[in-house]
Amino acid sequence: MITRSEIQIEALKAISRSRKSGIEVSMGVGKTLIGLQHMSSLYTDTRKYLVVAPKKSIFTSWIDDMGKFKLTHLIPHITFSTYRSLTQQDLDYDVVYLDECHSLKATHASWLKKYEAKGGCIVGLTGTYPNNNSSEKGKMCNYFCPKVYEYKTNNAVEDKILNDYQIVIHKLRLNKIPTIVKKGKFGEFKTSEVREYDYWTGKLESTQDPKSLQIFRIQRMKAMQSFKSKEDYVKRILNAESKNKTIVFANTKEQADNICNYSYHSSNPNSDENLKLFKNGDILSLSAVEQLSEGVTIPNLKVGVIMHAYANNRKAAQKIGRLLRLNPNDQSRIHILCYVDTVDVDWVTSALKDFDQNKIAWI
Repeated sequence: MITRSEIQIEALKAISRSRKSGIEVSMGVGKTLIGLQHMSSLYTDTRKYLVVAPKKSIFTSWIDDMGKFKLTHLIPHITFSTYRSLTQQDLDYDVVYLDECHSLKATHASWLKKYEAKGGCIVGLTGTYPNNNSSEKGKMCNYFCPKVYEYKTNNAVEDKILNDYQIVIHKLRLNKIPTIVKKGKFGEFKTSEVREYDYWTGKLESTQDPKSLQIFRIQRMKAMQSFKSKEDYVKRILNAESKNKTIVFANTKEQADNICNYSYHSSNPNSDENLKLFKNGDILSLSAVEQLSEGVTIPNLKVGVIMHAYANNRKAAQKIGRLLRLNPNDQSRIHILCYVDTVDVDWVTSALKDFDQNKIAWI
């Protein structure tokens, strides 16, 4: 069994051996601290560092960790930038830290190559390194921050750095009853979830045009996200889990408001107060949309419900990660809803491919 500090030392040694490197470390290990330790190991009065992240809110964790670990002397030497603004930065940095390096895009290549040519050092930090080497993100990461160290979520659970978990996948069937109101050429009409899914699947199967395929995939996904049968089923889960602190990751703001009495999203003026009540344990259920899946830790959160898995292992890991901050001897439970006999099965399977399959049950 390895300790958190031992993991950090191993990761620090790995990234110190090369001018271009990347690490994939589980949540709870402290990838921000590893980056700061690397900064500190190279520190002089003239050093300049650039920290790049997808969201400005992530910079707060860097600043907080500098205070927590007595590294505030680094603050005047750091410039923060989002990935969107990376190409606008100058090249005069000793080290560039790519936080959440899976956010790299091909549009960043020109700036990074110029930076590399002048002898700069690049460090990539992520919890979900791209698995597909031929994808845009995979190519960018493999070239500019090739992985030199990994310590994954399952390792962290085994070593009791994170708490244990159980994932329960609920197999649902699309509703055959016409409950969906649509607008047509001759006015409104009703259709069912089955017919709506079959309609968009038929569109996909009838075209080979790449642009049309993309549009139809998005339309089918949006249609499935809006189906009421998952919404109704979530309420049953909440009733069964009524004694446990439970978060629901909804697809839309409307769903979040319908599912729980307390919701968290950008259009709800009470969001911050609701989140505070939830953190303090004054309420036991909260529904949220995507933005709560990153950067928020909720004490004693034992149950989560994910309405849609997207076939995206990074998004799934971020949501499930909110449920892995308990005492290491505790176990959290994650419910994931899945429509059987649809593409949803492929999405859920893909999203969970990096998790311990022995901890996953289909019911």
